[in-house]
Amino acid sequence: MIATMRKDKDVTIYDIARNLSISPATVSRGLKDHPAISSKTKKRITDKARELGYRSNNFASNLRQQKSYTIGVLLHELHSNFIVSVLAGIEKVTAEANYDIIIAHSSESGTKEVENAENLFHKRVDGLIASLAFDTPDLSHFDPFISKGIPVVFFDRVEENSVGTKVIIDNYKAGYDATRHLIEQGCKRVVHITGNLKRNVYAQRCNGYKAALRDYDVPFSDDLLYVISLEQDSSVATARAIAVMDPMPDGIFAASDFTGALCIQTFKEMGLRIPEDIAVVGFNNDVVSTIVEPRLTTINYPGVEIGEVAARSLVHHLAGNGDITLTNSIIIKSELIVRASSLRRPV
Repeated sequence: MIATMRKDKDVTIYDIARNLSISPATVSRGLKDHPAISSKTKKRITDKARELGYRSNNFASNLRQQKSYTIGVLLHELHSNFIVSVLAGIEKVTAEANYDIIIAHSSESGTKEVENAENLFHKRVDGLIASLAFDTPDLSHFDPFISKGIPVVFFDRVEENSVGTKVIIDNYKAGYDATRHLIEQGCKRVVHITGNLKRNVYAQRCNGYKAALRDYDVPFSDDLLYVISLEQDSSVATARAIAVMDPMPDGIFAASDFTGALCIQTFKEMGLRIPEDIAVVGFNNDVVSTIVEPRLTTINYPGVEIGEVAARSLVHHLAGNGDITLTNSIIIKSELIVRASSLRRPV
């Protein structure tokens, strides 16, 4: 006869053992797929556990092991295709290693990032993967993790001179390649639209842009550098301002595909031809780059690979199969993808 369970009480291994007339130890081993328990007995145990609504108490087990089997993921935003692809890479690796992830995002606020870091620390995550907000003041909010020996891996937006593992692309080279391409297509007044230059990704892309102009004897002017939020309103307003400049620029290197696509849309609405009047290059290889017309030349930023490398480095460290304290920066390959938005000359 099956014992009746109270609805407000969790089912335990003792309840399963009593129903099957076997020992709680046998039930415990069966639920853990122990080789000493026969397949027939394991099936009886798992079937009964399912019937009674048993839920394993991972929290108590993890507490005994002093591990939570969770990894914190601290992001600066959630709505970009790049971040979604990074998360896909992280989740693939962590799931294979039987880790859960807890996601927190700062909405580009350094203050919120500090709060989220503290929250993840108190949730006892085993490790942390983080990308910094626009205005992160310093890295002191990660000190509690370091002092407790909790490994931290940074990706994309990082402090390049800080300790710890960083998974990035060569943003300097990417900015250089994007600008050189526009110059080789005949552009002589190239605008760069970028984000907060306190962040490494934008600062290094800007440095690459300036270096390409210098190497090809193309003049740089502060009037051709726009530092904006890269959101829709600021991107459209910037495109409109560029379109009425005198003389008008003939090339745009935008630090995001979203901004690059909005520039194309705005220029076309104002009667400009792309790329004949003004050529446009974006950054990230987001889906929007293949939807906008003409399709957007861009830098491929392999988000899935970055997520996988960051998560794998962390998981291997936690398993004792690697030591991320011995690694500084891991550089992931990026490349220029040439499309119609910048092609003014045959290739």
